[in-house]
Amino acid sequence: MITVLAGGVGAARLLVGLARAVPPERVTAVVNTGDDTVLHGLHVSPDLDTVTYTLAGAVNPSTGWGLDGESFVAMDALDRYGGLTWFRLGDRDLATHLYRAGRLADGATLSTVTREIADAWGVVPRLLPMSDDPVRTRIELASGDEVEFQEYFVKLRHAVAVRSVRFDGAAVAAPAPGVIDALRDAALVVVAPSNPVVSVGPILSVPGIAAALVARRDRVVAISPIVAGAALKGPADRLLSELGGEASVVGVARVLRDVAGTLVIDEADRELAPEVEAAGMRCVVTTTVMRTAEISRGLALDVLRVGGLA
Repeated sequence: MITVLAGGVGAARLLVGLARAVPPERVTAVVNTGDDTVLHGLHVSPDLDTVTYTLAGAVNPSTGWGLDGESFVAMDALDRYGGLTWFRLGDRDLATHLYRAGRLADGATLSTVTREIADAWGVVPRLLPMSDDPVRTRIELASGDEVEFQEYFVKLRHAVAVRSVRFDGAAVAAPAPGVIDALRDAALVVVAPSNPVVSVGPILSVPGIAAALVARRDRVVAISPIVAGAALKGPADRLLSELGGEASVVGVARVLRDVAGTLVIDEADRELAPEVEAAGMRCVVTTTVMRTAEISRGLALDVLRVGGLA
């Protein structure tokens, strides 16, 4: 089994590659839920949905999230009433959130509902939320205001300076059923090229998860989401800098070196490989920018080779 710590678009693309490189039933994803929020009374799980839609071949290819060919009639109608529409939920996507909210209200766990939604989309890799308990990423802005993650990321377009990040509820949360076993029993654990602060960070904040990785650090391979000093998508580069780190593969290494023994970086950063190794991680250089599904598969195979599995 290959277990992937996953958050967002980069992780979803890597999972597509892994599902093409090995039998997809051998792949398990532990997915960030720190981005989850409640909108219009509905429980929205952006990272879980992005991973599900991508693996199902139904994601919007131009954005990497949402459904392809989506319409927004409900949001346009809601705008008439002055409702909250800065977070645009597509009409078919709304069905996912309606179903999830209803099942959770009936007493089902997020793990159970995630499995049901994945099955409905024909997704073969196993998807696990990091926790069935609520853990929410909270962002303290440089202004001193604290906002929930989606307000920072979507409403403010992550264009404001950040002072700190915390994961509300993490201290009393438990890993979702199957998560620790998936980390302990995997032939290889992969930290996807996701934002190390707000995608990987929430997963590691759940008690027991980081310790499980530290215990087998030599079998954990991380992929840098930073290429040539910039994030391919989102604010990872700025968050690293604003929180006192370095917006580079070396900065990523310093964040992840306690839980991962190897960092995979892009050819564009080859000259920084010695610094990554000086930071305490083995460094592997390859193509990491997943412009196509075939490149994603190639990256997956490179990662498997690191672990002696290909």
